[in-house]
Amino acid sequence: METLKFKTTIKCSGCIEKATPFLNEAVGEDNWEVDVTDTRKVLTIVNEKNIAKEDVIKAVYDAGYKAESLS
Repeated sequence: METLKFKTTIKCSGCIEKATPFLNEAVGEDNWEVDVTDTRKVLTIVNEKNIAKEDVIKAVYDAGYKAESLS
C-alpha cells in the first residue's frame, strides 16, 4: 500500500468540506486527509486502489484548489 502526499491550497475546514465530494469520488471515502496545521496544507492519501497522482491533482483542481505532488 502506497501513501501519496500533496502540497495543496486547501486552507480550512470549509475548504475541506468543499473538496470532500471530489476527493471521495477520486480516491474513496476515508482514504484521505488534509493537515491544515502544516504550512504546506498536506493532503495525504492511502492509495489502496493504485490511483494516479494526476487523478488526485485533477480532483483537487476540480474542487477549486491546487495540488502539487510531494511524493
